[in-house]
Amino acid sequence: MEMLLSSSNVKNINRRVLVVEDEQINREILGAILGRDYDVDYAADGKEAWEKLHADCVNYSLILLDLMMPVMSGYELLEKISSDPAVKAIPVIVMTSEKDAEVKSIRQGAVDFISKPYDMPEVILARCERIIKLYEDRAMIKLTENDELTGLYSRDFFFEYVKWFDAYSLREGKTVDAIVFNIEHFHLINEMCGRSIGDSVLKELASCIQSVFSSSDFIAGRPGGDTFYVYCLNSDANTSCIKKVQWQMANFRDDLKIRVRAGIYQNVDFKVEPEGRFDRAKLACNRISGDYTATVAYYDNELHLKSIYNERLIRDVDVALKNGDFKVYYQPKYEITSDRPRLCSAEALIRWQHSELGMINPGVFIPLFEQNGLIQRIDNYVWDRAAAQISEWRKKFGRTVPVSVNVSRIDIFDQLLEVKLQHILKKNGITSNELMLEITESAYADNAEKLIETVNTLRGAGFKIEMDDFGTGYSSLNMITSICFDVLKLDMKFVKNMERDEKSLKLVEIVISIAKFLNVPVVAEGVETESQLGILKSMGCQVIQGFYFSRPVPAEDFEEFIRREEQ
Repeated sequence: MEMLLSSSNVKNINRRVLVVEDEQINREILGAILGRDYDVDYAADGKEAWEKLHADCVNYSLILLDLMMPVMSGYELLEKISSDPAVKAIPVIVMTSEKDAEVKSIRQGAVDFISKPYDMPEVILARCERIIKLYEDRAMIKLTENDELTGLYSRDFFFEYVKWFDAYSLREGKTVDAIVFNIEHFHLINEMCGRSIGDSVLKELASCIQSVFSSSDFIAGRPGGDTFYVYCLNSDANTSCIKKVQWQMANFRDDLKIRVRAGIYQNVDFKVEPEGRFDRAKLACNRISGDYTATVAYYDNELHLKSIYNERLIRDVDVALKNGDFKVYYQPKYEITSDRPRLCSAEALIRWQHSELGMINPGVFIPLFEQNGLIQRIDNYVWDRAAAQISEWRKKFGRTVPVSVNVSRIDIFDQLLEVKLQHILKKNGITSNELMLEITESAYADNAEKLIETVNTLRGAGFKIEMDDFGTGYSSLNMITSICFDVLKLDMKFVKNMERDEKSLKLVEIVISIAKFLNVPVVAEGVETESQLGILKSMGCQVIQGFYFSRPVPAEDFEEFIRREEQ
């Protein structure tokens, strides 16, 4: 801690000493001796000292303790200190003129003694300095002080020193900001350029942070990976410092095109645990991941409430699945090549009727669950419910209504994917032709090789593959030369805009032409008007899905569409 406190990136933070002495004149003498080098607090008896030791955000480096005092003696205080984990690590020097008292107090936990009267100021200072250094070194030896690569504080050491920074800030009435830096797609730098280049980027970012924030009171750490923490006094200049770090990193190497994003939690709440403060800053930082229009994000109350809301949803998944709060809705698909539209299949879509929060928008919980992997459990639930519904409708109406279900990107990496699907088919007595699988085009960009392997395996088992949201990603044309699929689904954004945007109309025509070339049918999503239907039909689109026919509805309501087909 000696080195830490004198470090160039932390300023004006003194150690704090508690003088426990009932004689005012002695308190004043000790204060005069110690005041130049330490912040000194005073207590007139053991009881007052005990209260000060447990005050919020006050950290003492040393206690000077008189033994003979009213209310609570020094011996009683020593006993309480030695049995309290919160303060037992603070070294205690007793002040006495009795040899017997020295031995007794050391046996009770004191580390040294100073003889009365206080007529040798240099000796007192030297003993205090020695004891403080000894105990700070002993405390910090348990922690790895610096990150070996960057020289910044390691995670444990960083958060240990946040406590000292808090004490200083509170004492001075100052506010503090927590900042998180993260390098966009850092893993690609390691993969494409090698780990040595990646390490050079990390070292450069550490150097930039230290140089840019050098005029501020701050501490900086690297908890791991490509994440960096900065804890500094609140200032309007902090945003400028962040942008300067980002600019320097963007110009570090032209060939790498490094983008550093940052999240900042301004004016932190000291009641929140230090790790929690940086979790909030990181939450803001992650919000702009992949968003190249923003480089800095601020943690605010709205983000806080959203975070709490998301955590609530994650926490409630198990209960919701158990209680049947997740409902599978079905949206009909109509074949439009003949004069009269004909019901040909349906898409299964998940809905969440939360017992307390009401209907949860799928646009909220599906991306959330895709991020943390919970979507796999939701998918499995939908597959099982949809298969059971196919079987039930076949028994009830004597006909099969094939249903498309979503296969998320995380499902693609599940080695048991085919086994799970085959089990569902067998359990419900249906075939692979009846349960169709929708895979989004974006899965190809994530891992093309794995997607091709999985699709080939599933098609070999008889499953029909629908390529969903075709045309929304950069991989579209390359993908269709590499992967086999059975149905092409046209993204609804093109359909929505095709009557007012010539480009969208032309893109729809191109996609349908591609499908004809590949000899696969096209399903157009998001059809809402008769004129849209007419345009698509004239272009040769075979299947329509959208509000023009129906919104997604519960299974019992969907049965009305089946009955109409029998008329």
